[in-house]
Amino acid sequence: MTLNVNLTNAMPELVAIRHDLHAHPELGLEEVRTSNFVATCLEGLGYTVTRGLAKTGLVATLKNGTSNRSIGIRADMDALPILEETGLDYASKTPGLMHACGHDGHTTMLLGAARAIAERKNFDGTVHLIFQPAEENFGGAKIMIDEGLFDKFPCDAVFALHNEPGLPFGQFALREGPIMAAVDEAKITVHGLGGHGAEPQETADPIVCGASIVMALQSIVSRNIHPMDPTVITVGSFHSGSASNIIPERAEIVVGIRSFDPKVRDELERRIRLIAENQAASYGMTATVDYNRSYDATINHKAETDFVRDLAIRFAGADKVVDLERAFMGSEDFAYMIKDRPGTYFFLGSSVTGTEKSLHHPGYNFNDDLLPIGAAFWTELAEAYLARP
Repeated sequence: MTLNVNLTNAMPELVAIRHDLHAHPELGLEEVRTSNFVATCLEGLGYTVTRGLAKTGLVATLKNGTSNRSIGIRADMDALPILEETGLDYASKTPGLMHACGHDGHTTMLLGAARAIAERKNFDGTVHLIFQPAEENFGGAKIMIDEGLFDKFPCDAVFALHNEPGLPFGQFALREGPIMAAVDEAKITVHGLGGHGAEPQETADPIVCGASIVMALQSIVSRNIHPMDPTVITVGSFHSGSASNIIPERAEIVVGIRSFDPKVRDELERRIRLIAENQAASYGMTATVDYNRSYDATINHKAETDFVRDLAIRFAGADKVVDLERAFMGSEDFAYMIKDRPGTYFFLGSSVTGTEKSLHHPGYNFNDDLLPIGAAFWTELAEAYLARP
């Protein structure tokens, strides 16, 4: 690593912060302790801290010089409802909650950068550090924007990263355009007529109908969507009935849908509704579809992606920077920030052995060796962006 900003000496402090956050995970919009901790750290560094966006979100602002340029850097803070199985001495102290996606590390890296930025004061303009709640489930980014994030804290561009145990340690992975998928959820309820299992002719069996719907849904991607448009339809839940001699009244099917193109997204919803309703009708039943559009696709801007790529090459070397051929089918609410402002989202690899547990696994743990690298990169990014001609 070619570090103009070297935070190796800060490693003990960064590790202590990360381990403390890891031991005290909080779900989205409930990150009270985390938010208080972050705010106290930032206020001690001389930042102006504004709290209360999306309940537990906060923005730390530092100005220097006379330029009216501004930059935003975002870190997510929330944990997941997972029972931790790492066996670490700093494992979660809250049973059933865990930092299984590395947001404790993301928060710590940005806190490390906050210290370096404040101490160096090697920038001309305004730095906004955005500590966001509820990335996992509630769309904290969109809530912050709806509550005036970029009206109160104008940003010429905004940036975010995510650790990735599926990539080699220290590797920067970028992609212009789509990098993360849009995600939707459909809850299909099949309304049948229950009765005795020995007299199926007197009933309308929602399980049989539901099974037909599940199979028909699999035809959408292969027969209704262009083969070059990445799309996923996953039936993640099918619940009905309680005993072998009872035909139930209803069946409930939950479907996850992922896509990139807005027109494809519309077509997926149309086809899912059509299949559910018409398959049910063919069995003499009805089906209702509760369709919820969740996060939009994360679409990176060209100029900001080029900027991060060039900086990462200078920072880590060309052999540590890759352009992703394919986008990830996972989803990310940072999509809303770069839908509102120019920006880019990228990955920072954390794998050393190739056997590390994946994100959202109960045995996952953030790689502490990334902390000074991420903090240093954020520092250099803020300084370099505000120093552009």
